[in-house]
Amino acid sequence: MTEKFYITTAISYPNGKPHVGHAYEAIATDAIARWKRAQGRDVRFLTGTDEHGLKMAQKARDLGITPRQLADDMSSQFKVMDDALNISYDRFIRTTDADHYAASAAIWEAMKAKGDIYLGRYEGWYSVRDEAFYDEKEITETDGVKLSPQGTPVEWTVEESWFFKLSAYESKLLELYETQPDFIRPDTRRNEIVSFVKGGLSDLSISRTSFDWGVPVPDAPGHVMYVWVDALTNYLTGAGYPGDASYYWPADLHVIGKDIVRFHTVYWPAFLMSADLPLPRQVFGHGFLLNRGEKMSKSTGNIVDPLEMAEAYGVDGLRYFLLREVSFGQDGSYSDEAIVTRVNADLANGLGNLAQRSLSMIAKQCGGVLPGAGDEPAPVLPSALLPRISEAMDELALHRALEIIWEGVGEANRYFADMAPWALRKTDPAKADAVLYWTAEAVRQLAILVRWVIPASADRLLDQLGVAADARGLVALDTPLTAGATLPAPQGVFPRLEMPAEA
Repeated sequence: MTEKFYITTAISYPNGKPHVGHAYEAIATDAIARWKRAQGRDVRFLTGTDEHGLKMAQKARDLGITPRQLADDMSSQFKVMDDALNISYDRFIRTTDADHYAASAAIWEAMKAKGDIYLGRYEGWYSVRDEAFYDEKEITETDGVKLSPQGTPVEWTVEESWFFKLSAYESKLLELYETQPDFIRPDTRRNEIVSFVKGGLSDLSISRTSFDWGVPVPDAPGHVMYVWVDALTNYLTGAGYPGDASYYWPADLHVIGKDIVRFHTVYWPAFLMSADLPLPRQVFGHGFLLNRGEKMSKSTGNIVDPLEMAEAYGVDGLRYFLLREVSFGQDGSYSDEAIVTRVNADLANGLGNLAQRSLSMIAKQCGGVLPGAGDEPAPVLPSALLPRISEAMDELALHRALEIIWEGVGEANRYFADMAPWALRKTDPAKADAVLYWTAEAVRQLAILVRWVIPASADRLLDQLGVAADARGLVALDTPLTAGATLPAPQGVFPRLEMPAEA
């Protein structure tokens, strides 16, 4: 049976338009999903929007519309972004979906049946922006304003609430982190969470009565679920819960931002333990994407529309830059200059130039018919890099995997330049043909190896090599091009970028 792989992004909170940080998470997760598919895995890739909570209710009220109208409008913009960026999700989930209401009610009932939910009165600090409760020991004050550890304003809240016995899971969580050190990655995130839990856990308020935009609490009129109970449950909904979710669940990987690691590695496993459900295998907290080294915010006016970036640099250009330039798991920075420089150097001058020069020579000198290799031995081909690439991908070192692939691009370009088939044509036509064949084969292998990052561009290269659509996975690396095939007229795939006029 084909091995499954269930991967998710965090679901985006759509109280504002998507920015490039949302795009980065979607692109990185999509790249991992595509790699796993290339390996032959049965991949389930979930993304979507988290549409309940006080922030959504307040934003809708400010706009004079209903929360549902706001959710419909804003969620559609996130889906448009994903589709424009060629995100290969299997489901775009919305927490307003009917089956998600059923899943949220089911996990609530399971936790209640375990004796882990009780009715009480909440008094404490709450951040509307984070949709999160904070202990007194976590609160700081600046200019008379109480702030959360994230630097967001908090307000004192008092209301009747259902509570989850989070404190009962302190030792179980620490045991989880100890026995499964890869549950939280990278290590910096794991160390932060271990320290937090060792500091002691308080029971968690998991319902609200001050607004009604949320999943209703079963048998508790006037209460809606704390948005994180509802939001985290989406991963179960996407696997088929509360029906038989056992094929895809547990998730193999949750890819999330570093600012929400606590919710995914403390609250989420505790909820699942309470409901007697398997835990996800790994949670990876990636870093922030910084605009010229600065965090994006509305106040500084440096938030960039990812669709504008894709228009300026091409979808695959943007995808490649973000995954190649940013060390996955750490903060990364981007600028117009950095994107143009990287894309031109690696894609236009590197892989693109190799493909265009070799395929143009085949078109002009061989009548568009792929020549054979004859007795000319094969050079070192990019497929030899596969073990190293696979190792990097297993470590989720996406940037490192691309570094290794571009070693192959460099080696293929050196082979082509050193062998100089344009000069060989005059003295040894058969050898010139062989060089063109092996260069075309190198381009084929490189396109397959990088297809998880630049899928549309890789497919255009493979189309020009006459490679069948079902022969583009990693297993096909061992099936070389067939001499004698008539190739279509070559087309440039990676145009050189210019700096945007306004930059």
